[in-house]
Amino acid sequence: MTEAEDRKPQSDEVRSSYDPEITSEFAVPEGLAVPKTAGDAETTSEFAVPEGLAVPKTAGEPETTSEFAVPEGLHVPQPPAGEAEGSAFSPPSTYSVQSPPPAFTPASGLPAVSLTKDVPWQDRMRTMLRMPVAERPAPEPVQRGEEGGPAVPRVLDLTLRIGELLLAGGEGAEDVEAAMFAVCRAYGLDRCEPNVTFTLLAISYQPSLVEDPVTASRTVRRRGTDYTRLAAVFRLVDDLSDPETHVSLEEAYRRLAEIRRNRHPYPGWVLTAASGLLAAAASVLVGGDVTVFFAAALGAMLGDRLAWLCAGRGLPEFYQFMAAAMPPAAIGVALTLAHVDVKASAVITGGLFALLPGRALVAGVQDGLTGFYITASARLLEVLYFFVGIVIGVLVVLYLGVQLGAHLNPDAALGITERPLWQIGASMLLSLTFAVLLQQERSTVLAVTLNGGVAWSVYGAMRYAADLSPVASTAAAAGLVGLFGQLLSRYRFASALPYTTAAIGPLLPGSPTYFGLLAITQNELDKGLVSLTKAAALAMAIAIGVHLGSEISRLFLRVGSAEKRRAAKRTRGF
Repeated sequence: MTEAEDRKPQSDEVRSSYDPEITSEFAVPEGLAVPKTAGDAETTSEFAVPEGLAVPKTAGEPETTSEFAVPEGLHVPQPPAGEAEGSAFSPPSTYSVQSPPPAFTPASGLPAVSLTKDVPWQDRMRTMLRMPVAERPAPEPVQRGEEGGPAVPRVLDLTLRIGELLLAGGEGAEDVEAAMFAVCRAYGLDRCEPNVTFTLLAISYQPSLVEDPVTASRTVRRRGTDYTRLAAVFRLVDDLSDPETHVSLEEAYRRLAEIRRNRHPYPGWVLTAASGLLAAAASVLVGGDVTVFFAAALGAMLGDRLAWLCAGRGLPEFYQFMAAAMPPAAIGVALTLAHVDVKASAVITGGLFALLPGRALVAGVQDGLTGFYITASARLLEVLYFFVGIVIGVLVVLYLGVQLGAHLNPDAALGITERPLWQIGASMLLSLTFAVLLQQERSTVLAVTLNGGVAWSVYGAMRYAADLSPVASTAAAAGLVGLFGQLLSRYRFASALPYTTAAIGPLLPGSPTYFGLLAITQNELDKGLVSLTKAAALAMAIAIGVHLGSEISRLFLRVGSAEKRRAAKRTRGF
């Protein structure tokens, strides 16, 4: 080695930790003499007893003591002598060979929970969601992609996008969770937990008990009513859950993009005409004649165009509902001021039928009854805002009409004529136009029209023929709507909303709402509050009746044996 190389500092890799030239940071400084005992190592620990500190040692005590040792002078009472500590796998002291307790796992094994394949995927997925994770049957991947399965983040992203379309279309939170769970299980992801709220979707997947979970979320910022798109999403989920239909992840993304790009089945002018016919049919239900029919249709179409104008300017839906409620009320007041011999109340009531948010009300009550209280509260709050907007729009016009001398009679609510054939026909027309406004598929329009006619027939028979309570009559009619709608949806393996939402249109509480507002404008606050309370009771009867009919239909669905039915419970202990 040359002199220059000798002066060059060596790297850490070259120098050995055992090089005697290198001293440790724990070495004794130079000049400090520490006496060494026989057998003592050359290097001492920083935990060694300092020189000059004498610690008495007892006989048999080891040289090094632990910091957890009992200090000198502290006497700890010893526990009484018992059995010696044994292995965790040794039988307990209470175990007896003569009378052993029953084993945790029986000799025949635990019965596997399996679900029948011939029921809709909604019921199978809903059953498994209510089961504990450890008791769910192992997934059988329906869609098999590349080797090793598809990427988990992409499956979770597809699941969230499907759930977003369903939630934005008005589907209940329970059905949205079932659809998300079905998509995950179709691609072999078993330990998935979807979570649905009013504006946020989240899903968590845990590969195993020792691995970190993968979580993804998506925010629902825009909502729209398009039941054609909703039905297409249900068909996609049904194909993903079908073991005989192979849909790769790329194909699923492609179909989802097509669903998003699809235009509405009905143009704007058809929707405007449908809103006018809906109001006109509703005016016939409450006793209107031909003049009232056309006046209500004109008012509703003007309100619809005014709402479209507000929406195009970016105003919130609250102001859109308030603007849409003004033209029908204005036409009714104008006919009264012109002393035209018509029922102005029927004109205004018909316009209210086209605005009452029955779809959001049913979905909100359904979420509350199925345990999704946060989503239900948000939906019902949305319904309250819409209703307040309608109330303000009608109240402003009615107040101006009263100030101008319009004589509007709140007692006209008692003079509704009974015309069974006309009213049944009007109820079917109302359901038909309501289905068009909801952008339903043409194949479902006939079924929902007949369902609406059946609903009004049951209501009329109970309310007018049997003279029963309007709340009870409404609940019974809505229950039949929910029952038939659920059965039709299970027959078509589709969503139940297209078969139920439009059919409850004839049952909406338009008349009590109008007469309650009219009484308030005429300073009859007690009558107004009573009428509005009646309207709220009728609305709740509709929502609860629809959900109860749906649940009654599920009682007869074959999910499996008694073990499977017990697994489908929503609560514990019942």
